[in-house]
Amino acid sequence: MTNYQFIRSLKWRLFRNANKLTQLQKKLGYFFSNQDYLIQALTHKSMYQLSSKNYERLEFLGDAIIDYIISEKLIKEFPEGDEGLLTNRRSSLVRKSFLAKMGGLLNLLDYLIAKPSVDYSQTKVAENQLENIFEALMGGIYLDGGIKACKRLIDNTIWAYRREAWKKINYKGLLIEYCHSKQLASPKFLVINTTGPDHEKLYEISVQIGKKKFPPGIGEDKKTAEQAAAQLTIDSLVEK
Repeated sequence: MTNYQFIRSLKWRLFRNANKLTQLQKKLGYFFSNQDYLIQALTHKSMYQLSSKNYERLEFLGDAIIDYIISEKLIKEFPEGDEGLLTNRRSSLVRKSFLAKMGGLLNLLDYLIAKPSVDYSQTKVAENQLENIFEALMGGIYLDGGIKACKRLIDNTIWAYRREAWKKINYKGLLIEYCHSKQLASPKFLVINTTGPDHEKLYEISVQIGKKKFPPGIGEDKKTAEQAAAQLTIDSLVEK
């Protein structure tokens, strides 16, 4: 089957679902000039083993595009941030589970073209496919509309939910690494206040580096409060 015949056959399959494809493009905030890229980005390898006919090549490209755009945004967001901080923040945004969540927000499994043997009821399978389709669509958008179109999609998905992803970072460990790399004194975590009854205590912990104290973090236990305090401290250290 030639590439033209392949695309034509898929278009025929999707003809009755044209409204669904329009719906997806509205969600993406982008309408493809060349619908072939959209169709390929949605085609699972169970349909066609050749990577030129399924989403694998676009997924490869999309992965690189996401890394580039996120890296650029982080450089601007944290002008004083070192490599460790930037790497940790980027890793939290491009990890498989987070990209799968972005794909889930767009309900991408509803649009995947695959054989019935692909079992989405398995969590791992569903997560893998959501990530793959999201990256493939990014690759397709780049080829069809360029980097600006990709940036708009990232603004509305990954970047819009970045703080949620960053909550899972080990800020205490990151702060210790940051202080070491900048030859600063090791951070001290000081409990400055506790409130509430024993079963509902709130801890208020502040970080001290040398003689300087930073805004306190609050949590239902010391570990949570320390993470909150470490995050506030890192943000203060790398702000403009």
